[in-house]
Amino acid sequence: MAKKKPEQTIRSDAELNRELLHSMLLQRRFEERCAEAYALGKIGGFCHLYIGQEAVSTGSLSVLRPDDYIITTYRDHGQALARGMNPRAVMAELFGRVDGCAHGKGGSMHMFDKSLNFLGGHGIVGAHVPLGTGVGFAIKYRGGDQVCICFMGESVVNTGAFHEALNMAGLWKLPVVYVIENNRYGMGTALERASAIHDIYERGASYNIPRAVCDGQDVFAVRAAMQECVDRARTESLPTLLEIRTYRFMGHSMSDAVSGTYRSKAELDEYMKRDPIMLLRMHMQEQGELTEDDLHKLDDAIKATVQDAWDFADASPEPPLEALFENVLVDTTSDAAAEAVAAD
Repeated sequence: MAKKKPEQTIRSDAELNRELLHSMLLQRRFEERCAEAYALGKIGGFCHLYIGQEAVSTGSLSVLRPDDYIITTYRDHGQALARGMNPRAVMAELFGRVDGCAHGKGGSMHMFDKSLNFLGGHGIVGAHVPLGTGVGFAIKYRGGDQVCICFMGESVVNTGAFHEALNMAGLWKLPVVYVIENNRYGMGTALERASAIHDIYERGASYNIPRAVCDGQDVFAVRAAMQECVDRARTESLPTLLEIRTYRFMGHSMSDAVSGTYRSKAELDEYMKRDPIMLLRMHMQEQGELTEDDLHKLDDAIKATVQDAWDFADASPEPPLEALFENVLVDTTSDAAAEAVAAD
């Protein structure tokens, strides 16, 4: 049976709330500077900003263990930061420099950090969903109790890879939480124009897996829903399809930096009344957990962190030409190579 949004959300203590606010505000300030860097030509190629969706990444990843896994789509900066990736490594990757998390070869869509079990942003729509399913299979095969979180946009549910992967997860009972970040638009196409089912979490019924929906602008609602999904995966090795309804305040990418022609300013203004950072800040102030002075100090410290990341990335060198031939082929035939792969 489908489960609706929990009636009561988790209201965490002041210290944890401050951590949530720090994570969300870091993502917001970082992405604002990314927009600036893109306009100045410091970031090339594609660049998809996460502004407006910070409660999804922060709320989801805040309930995970360090040994859990995350795999995601190309709107990945915010999730990388929420997982704990160094802002310097993220910004340097965006700048295409050697000190980036992928040594400047991946760019905006391919954040990756093995030490954090952050298995990358992936540029092909829906292609990473089977990879997340494979991670779930590996966890179960090894007898572990880790969980894999697989983020995707709502347009992915219309792809064949999505359905094949969820069928496998439902059949084999894999510990994967499939998170649909429903920000209402696949590029410029509204959900209602592309999907015959508007409550897209119900797609999970086709594969007999638990499913739920929650408010993606409320970080507490996301935490509550995700905690239930993670507990199910960890203790019962069961997948869940979780639809998190959110909204991006910027365009699909920097090519349509604000709205494009597919949504009205009135619609954007209405959604911005539920800015996830504003909602958390107001809650903390109402509870006496945050003063205006506290907020200004936190914001100033985060801005300094982001400026440091910018300066670090700017000073990092570009990859040399010979780097084109690195990380292309791995020799697994020699004894030493086989031992290295086995140890890895």
